[in-house]
Amino acid sequence: MLGRKKELKTAKDLPLHIAMIMDGNGRYAQLKRRPRVHGHYEGMQNVKRITRHASDIGIKYLTLYAFSTENWSRPSSEVSYLMKLPGDFLGTFLPELIEKNVKVTTIGNLEDLPKHTIKAVMKAVDDTKDNTGLNLIFALNYGGRDELVQAFKAMHEDLDSGRLSLESVDDATIDRYLMTTSIPDPEMIIRTSGEYRLSNFLLWQSSYSELFFTETLWPDFAAEELDDLIEQYRRRDRRFGGLNNKEV
Repeated sequence: MLGRKKELKTAKDLPLHIAMIMDGNGRYAQLKRRPRVHGHYEGMQNVKRITRHASDIGIKYLTLYAFSTENWSRPSSEVSYLMKLPGDFLGTFLPELIEKNVKVTTIGNLEDLPKHTIKAVMKAVDDTKDNTGLNLIFALNYGGRDELVQAFKAMHEDLDSGRLSLESVDDATIDRYLMTTSIPDPEMIIRTSGEYRLSNFLLWQSSYSELFFTETLWPDFAAEELDDLIEQYRRRDRRFGGLNNKEV
């Protein structure tokens, strides 16, 4: 495995941006006969492990789907615990993120989160804003459809005011109105736990992402499996609607 890590770290075709749907915390806890919050705690520990590994092998962007706009429908006790996790996570992990030159950013509507959650997240964002290594992006209170609705409303306002002309609207224009405007589209999207759907995650940005689904529950998802999926990504023929060399 040491040889593989070296190979991945120096590979020119390493993906620039990996996005992950971290699913399976509840089922992990159920298998352990523990409360659901135990699964979320173990999932948080795995975020640390995967973040370290992504940084070590040279991934530039790692987006983690931490809390969706639909997750508010979960039991209030579970939501309250989930809202505490950013503070607990960053309170213990922030010094290491700073040491590793990791930059923390977010996408989603933070203003709807509890004040203590916002405070913890914004401290991490501010303390790491000048870092130049891995961009660790937390999708918090994020939903792909909500992002598009907000983008189209902002575009309508600019069209109505004359700041934007209808003739100039293209893909790049829409990109500028999204929460990910400064973030490249993900080459890889990985979902754990055996579910086969995007669940309202990066709907616009995933149009040409390579999708990977694994049966592994998120707390059990190891660095070695991430390496294996990256190797699979490297073997895929990414044509973006065109032809490969054999078909020309």
